[in-house]
Amino acid sequence: MAMTGPTARHFTVLSCGVSVRSMLRYLLHRVISLGLGLVAASVLIFAVVTLVPGDPASFMLGTGAQPETVAALRQQMGLDQPWPLRYLTWVGALLQGDFGQSLTYKTPVAGMIRDRMQVSLPLALMALVLAAAVAFPVGLFAASRRGRAGDVAVMGGTQLGIALPNFWFAMLLVLIFAVKLRWLPAGGFAGWGDPVAALKSLILPAIALALPQAAILARVLRSALIEQQGQDYIRTARAKGLSAGQTLRRHALRNAMIPVLTIMGMQFSFLLAGAIIIENVFYLPGLGRLIFQAISQRDLIVVQSAVLVLVAAVIAVTFLVDLAYAAIDPRLRQR
Repeated sequence: MAMTGPTARHFTVLSCGVSVRSMLRYLLHRVISLGLGLVAASVLIFAVVTLVPGDPASFMLGTGAQPETVAALRQQMGLDQPWPLRYLTWVGALLQGDFGQSLTYKTPVAGMIRDRMQVSLPLALMALVLAAAVAFPVGLFAASRRGRAGDVAVMGGTQLGIALPNFWFAMLLVLIFAVKLRWLPAGGFAGWGDPVAALKSLILPAIALALPQAAILARVLRSALIEQQGQDYIRTARAKGLSAGQTLRRHALRNAMIPVLTIMGMQFSFLLAGAIIIENVFYLPGLGRLIFQAISQRDLIVVQSAVLVLVAAVIAVTFLVDLAYAAIDPRLRQR
């Protein structure tokens, strides 16, 4: 017998209260877990940078420096202190928003990271949006034609996209669209003072980064959709008269999104920090290039702070992906 009147309203309110509590509990657990992960990452980053062979002070002053001069610089840099004290000093400064000062450029690290993020973050977002815009229709097309000529062609194309070196593809894009057609700049970054010019500077790098990511995402989406096609709810939808394409779009796609979201979160993290080669091809002042330069110059405070910012960004993306999981599949909130 169906519930009506006050009983039904009470049951609805009770269900909503349970759902809200489970969601809040799930969020609290995830925040605590991610916070502990960030603390562990800060310890690991500091330990790795500290244990790297070589003395930053000796490297900066050169091999002909006097020992007294090296010792004075080590004291100025705080390298003569025990590493636990140096770690606590570094973390305490970070909590106050002080990322330190670059040993090479003599400028605040926070400003350097902020300037580089203005390039790396939009580039990563553009590349991920392009990858998803290509991968979703391609993955749906391949899954709806499983085993047929269209599916075989798509799988061959995605395999080529994964195998093709993105730096070679980047140079090919420069040759066609910058050198031959002169539609887009070949490199450099115009700055956000002119948004149109800045976006034009990022189009070719974003396309070069998006190609392999779109290929990977399309293959994952196809596999997830094919796995869903064997479920009972798909057969029920087909029995009601829906076509294979309608069934995939309306029903299977939602349930196939969890592995897809996982890959997209990983891809965004890679695009944010792992675009060093593309940034060098296009002479982009991004965060990955900053870390590479800081490592080569033994600028440890820049390396520590920039890598920790990247880890924090990855953790934030992971948190957002977890929220998307919970929104797609409410059963995950009970874990």
